[in-house]
Amino acid sequence: VILHADSQQRSTTESCKMAFVMSALTTAMPTVGVRGNVRVAPKAPAQAVSLVGSMNGSVSLGREGVESASFGVEAGGKWFMISHGNKVARLHRPADQRKALLRNLTTDLLRYGRITTTMARAKAMRKPVEHMIQLGKDGGDHKKRQAEAYVYDKELVAALFEQAPARYADRTGGYTRIVRTLRRRGDNAEMAIIELV
Repeated sequence: VILHADSQQRSTTESCKMAFVMSALTTAMPTVGVRGNVRVAPKAPAQAVSLVGSMNGSVSLGREGVESASFGVEAGGKWFMISHGNKVARLHRPADQRKALLRNLTTDLLRYGRITTTMARAKAMRKPVEHMIQLGKDGGDHKKRQAEAYVYDKELVAALFEQAPARYADRTGGYTRIVRTLRRRGDNAEMAIIELV
């Protein structure tokens, strides 16, 4: 069936194909949920959207002259890209604050050897801590400059480069251990103790 919004004419075609004439392709999208950027040519005639069904029940929607761009999710007035396959937690912070938090936690763990934090933060900081220890094991001026660029304390980096090769000589990885502890009182957040092995 082909429906035309202008003339209301009806004619019979194949039962699996329908075409709808949409005159308002530039309608406003809702402000909550998933939204995509849609670009339409200005002052173009009404464009047709065809809905074609196949024998196995799948339906494809095609639009001529319309191009979709990136999709994101609105949460609390901020737009975030959907993070498929991203294994590092965002920790409810913008990128600069998250990086500073991980640098602080890494510095504190290397200084004290054991800290108590949330499980999400402990899992997120495991990778940079192990990377710093691996740099200390490898040694060399370039690796030391890389560690000094990440860790806030240069004296701590010097101590790391002195002690790490002897301490972790028999290990090729797994320099940290995460142990679950009691949940935090107040918000019931999952807590953990992360320590150097």
